[in-house]
Amino acid sequence: MKETIIAPSVLAADFSHFAAAAADIDDSGAEWVHLDVMDGRFVPNLTFGPKLVSDLRPHSRSVFDVHLMTEDPGSLIPAFAEAGADYITFHVEAAIHTHRVLTQIRDLGKKAGVSIVPSTPVSLIEELLPFADLVLVMTVNPGFGGQTLIGECLEKVRALKQRREQKRLSFLISVDGGINADTAPSARDAGVDVLVAGSAFFRAGDKKALVKLLKGI
Repeated sequence: MKETIIAPSVLAADFSHFAAAAADIDDSGAEWVHLDVMDGRFVPNLTFGPKLVSDLRPHSRSVFDVHLMTEDPGSLIPAFAEAGADYITFHVEAAIHTHRVLTQIRDLGKKAGVSIVPSTPVSLIEELLPFADLVLVMTVNPGFGGQTLIGECLEKVRALKQRREQKRLSFLISVDGGINADTAPSARDAGVDVLVAGSAFFRAGDKKALVKLLKGI
């Protein structure tokens, strides 16, 4: 059984110390840096653009997991690919030609991810699964950190795991929203591969210990 990947979200970091946040992630035993890109339109918040990814890239050895919570994600993908993203994930609710967007990401040499908000069923992305490297299940309504996990969303993780096994696919399943030491076991039991944790990680006094708790080791 593969060890769960931990992806701390810098959305919860002190924005005046991003390089230090990246160093904390590297030192904690977490493998990925999750970067939430918000445009103030698809979600009611604004964060940062590709320059932050580019500026942070030399300061981190972690996988960069860029999550586009934006309208018209296809127009932003080339810039984030050039900036140093490893995974680029967009929302199925924000794109019309979703297969084309997945192909666009892969053609740029990056891993392609698709995400769904709590109100979107797994059935809506059924036809996309063979073309995705990552499926991100939002377990809160996106836009702000520090929210409580919506437990019913973990049923989507179980459904995705079942479809992956039935179709012999290899995409990773990630969850984002309300992940902490209390909720991580339920997410792992449902079958997640990647846990995105923001507030819980950056508020932790002992980040190495928290990462082990999130992994269940």
